[in-house]
Amino acid sequence: MRIIFAGSPAIAVPSLKSISDLELAGKGIILAGILTNPDRPRRHGHGEPTDVSTAASELDRMRKDAGFPPIPQLKPEKLNGEARDEVAALAPDLLVSFAYGRLFGPRFLALFPLGGINIHPSLLPKHRGASPIPSAIIAREKETGVCIQKLVAEMDSGDILASEKFDLNLRETTLSLSGAVAEKAAHLLRGLLINFESCSANAKPQEGKAVYCREIKKEDGLIDWNKSASEIDAQIRAFTPWPLSFTHRGEDTLLILEAVPLAAPAGEAAPDATIASSAAMPPGTVLGVDRNHGILMQTGCGILAVSRLQWQARKPLDWKAFCNGERKLINTILG
Repeated sequence: MRIIFAGSPAIAVPSLKSISDLELAGKGIILAGILTNPDRPRRHGHGEPTDVSTAASELDRMRKDAGFPPIPQLKPEKLNGEARDEVAALAPDLLVSFAYGRLFGPRFLALFPLGGINIHPSLLPKHRGASPIPSAIIAREKETGVCIQKLVAEMDSGDILASEKFDLNLRETTLSLSGAVAEKAAHLLRGLLINFESCSANAKPQEGKAVYCREIKKEDGLIDWNKSASEIDAQIRAFTPWPLSFTHRGEDTLLILEAVPLAAPAGEAAPDATIASSAAMPPGTVLGVDRNHGILMQTGCGILAVSRLQWQARKPLDWKAFCNGERKLINTILG
């Protein structure tokens, strides 16, 4: 079975490696080529390849030592007739897509006798769309998963060929959860490809109400202090490493990098800052500092303890180092 792998970011790299490993192990799989986004321009003028492209080049060195050919890399600006001709020349059987970032039209999918499959990091039909991982964190889901589905015309609506569910501890960031998902997806893909005929024959329609998520934009990182401490905490974790969450003090932008909703355990006193009257303070007020938790922020419901933050264009600091340079921070209202 000749496979074209379509993907671009780091989350897709372990799945690419799984396909190459199956080929090298003689499992009847051939990595016929990869489809990835064009190199991104950098300041000094040279293009920067995608994570998948870089990984493919690294795999080529290992493949050469094992007597296997390099992986053809296709980086079209558009999936037009020229791109279809390039793909057709590789004589593929199956398209495997993971975070490629573009829609495949019917003429493109017709190039693959076995059709196409897509790896999606959510429990479909939940969080269909462009941002399933941060969306699950923002929704404070207690579980999520990975699904491998058939590629069809409607986005993320194909039958499920394989899936895996796992619990969340509500402290994940998009960065940490993406790493976990990447490894689980690679393992799931490996099993599916080895048993492709059986998995295809037993594909199941998606069940339940579809929930969609949209593409995240930089401005989404602005913190609304009227939200609850738990909601803001979820946003901070969901937008790590991009676009990050931020607030303002006057004209200055302050990035909030790490925080946790604060609640005193049953039978214990509240944090050691003077916060007894905090409920009457406007959301966004810096209430004080707590030696165990950090800078205490009033939200629309509850207190958020900020432990790591950064003025824009400066280096990130833990809360103690930050406070050393901000002597008049207490009672400031952010936002």
